[in-house]
Amino acid sequence: MKEIDPIRTIVFWKHHFEDFFIKQNQKVKDKIIWTFDLIETTQRIPKTILKHIEGTNGLYEIRVQAAGNSFRIFCFFDKNKLIVLANGFQKKTQKTPMAEIKKALTIKVNYEKENKQTDHS
Repeated sequence: MKEIDPIRTIVFWKHHFEDFFIKQNQKVKDKIIWTFDLIETTQRIPKTILKHIEGTNGLYEIRVQAAGNSFRIFCFFDKNKLIVLANGFQKKTQKTPMAEIKKALTIKVNYEKENKQTDHS
């Protein structure tokens, strides 16, 4: 089977996502990795997988269903091709907890401060 060149790249920034990932069982980890592969290689990602969080400036959630549970991983784009992972959590209610959104937005702001883009294209 031929390797597919990535359309975009997912990166971890600091420890935020990894802290969440290492706590998951292998079935959940496998589904997260499968979802990341899909995001990196699919031109148009369905909203059931990657969705913009309304009312935020560029914050998205990666949606993972595994082992009968829902998981969310917040992320944002850097230079359109790079997806930076923020925090993740297991979703237990219909509504995404505001504390998790605020945490992700703080991570995004800190990332942007540390990685000020020098090119203004």
